[in-house]
Amino acid sequence: MKSSRATTLLLAAVFSIISCGAALPGWAASKTIILATTTSTQDSGLLDLLIPFFEKDTGYQVKTIAVGSGQAMKMGEKGEADVLLSHSPDAEKKFMADGFGTSRRLVMHNDFVIVGPPADPAKITSAAGAADALRRIAQSGTLFMSRGDNSGTHAKEKSLWKSVGIVAEGQKWYQQTGLGMGQTLNVAAEKRGYVLTDRATFLAQRKNLGLTVLVEGDSKLLNIYHVIELNAARWPKVNAAGGKAFADFLVSKKAQALIGRFGADKFGAPLFFPDAGKSPASLGL
Repeated sequence: MKSSRATTLLLAAVFSIISCGAALPGWAASKTIILATTTSTQDSGLLDLLIPFFEKDTGYQVKTIAVGSGQAMKMGEKGEADVLLSHSPDAEKKFMADGFGTSRRLVMHNDFVIVGPPADPAKITSAAGAADALRRIAQSGTLFMSRGDNSGTHAKEKSLWKSVGIVAEGQKWYQQTGLGMGQTLNVAAEKRGYVLTDRATFLAQRKNLGLTVLVEGDSKLLNIYHVIELNAARWPKVNAAGGKAFADFLVSKKAQALIGRFGADKFGAPLFFPDAGKSPASLGL
């Protein structure tokens, strides 16, 4: 059965009821925004900070569907969302080129890291970057957990394997969870494997994992987020005004200041770095 925008709205309502433990009041469709986003923005707690400010300032109600970036863009391609927040630049560029979006704006960045058991059986801490670390994991046959879900993180991981000429899929030491970042970290912790993760989600859940950051700082691990408005000319039911309002909020001074402070009090440094208005070239894009 094909998905529909009505089905997406129903799912969003169900997710809200489950998370809130209460019945959901009725709403006017024009004041409801469906946000399809990567799991990292949800798992890190960033959306829990930003959305209440947006809703209070504008009167809109945001229904968040947190999936991988690839799945978020699939929703966008079907008109099942009003706005996207994703971190898969190559896929986003294709999405825009295919005419599914009308605006794509830089919001923020953080970075990916490779984490694993402190004993580091594949000895990746001395690797010459992320690609070399994956080569060592493959050569040693040490367990590596992949999201395997076509997310932005999965896309980054696949590009790293490709850069060293290794086909990981099908290998005994390579396992795919098909889950979001937080859940994949939990599986990696349980099985004592390595995993590529965005730093924000890892730091938010670190105390329960028993994993440690083993590879970081490689320029190839930059993790960049954009907000994309959907093309209402293709899907008349898309809430273009609401999507634009949310996108405008994310790049506003208020939201950018909140993003820049998020996590600093708990972790000693922010989990994301605001980038609205910056030239893509300044981030190496």
